[in-house]
Amino acid sequence: MQDNIKLEAILEWLSDKKAENVRVYEVQGKTDYTDVIVVCEGSADLHNKAIASYLVDMAKENHLKVLSKEGVESGQWILIDIGDIVVHIFLPQTRDYYKIDELFEKVKNRDPNEEIQ
Repeated sequence: MQDNIKLEAILEWLSDKKAENVRVYEVQGKTDYTDVIVVCEGSADLHNKAIASYLVDMAKENHLKVLSKEGVESGQWILIDIGDIVVHIFLPQTRDYYKIDELFEKVKNRDPNEEIQ
């Protein structure tokens, strides 16, 4: 699956499960571990678990390799690594607490030769 088509599919799957406040950070050449970071949130831990489960099922159904998934048990912050796309699913208060969007904005806009402060 081509990168743009893969990202569009992931965003559609998140929409299918009513993920909210979805942001996409293009970090190709800015990080060693991925090209795109997707951040979204659900309304409750059960909602986050449902989003994650659906995302993993659809990825597998579409022959995308899920390299890792973390945090599924708690549902507060779930990370799903699909290689060149990493998806973070948060509870709104957890997302605010860690200021994750500020971090990824810094990563997105940084010079690859400079360290993040």
